Amino acid sequence: MTRATETYTVLAIATVIYLALFFELVPLSETLQQKIVPVFPWWVLMSFGSYSLGYLGWHVMTFSDCPEAHQELMQEIQQAKTDLTSKGVTL
Repeated sequence: MTRATETYTVLAIATVIYLALFFELVPLSETLQQKIVPVFPWWVLMSFGSYSLGYLGWHVMTFSDCPEAHQELMQEIQQAKTDLTSKGVTL
């Protein structure tokens, strides 16, 4: 099973469970049914967004410098400039 198939399967199962809860096919207490189930998708969305922003922020903050890659990139840029100027392109 591919990762996409697994993801779609999990999303489909979660959707069916949520719809069963939302349309009261599964009996729950009145508090859960009226106050928690309707806002649960928004809570999941907010949690996922918060996690994603935290994950991205952490990895940006702990991003390590790569001086060797910088030097190599600068050499490639210089080679490209030299090649272009030899072909008559003005930079």
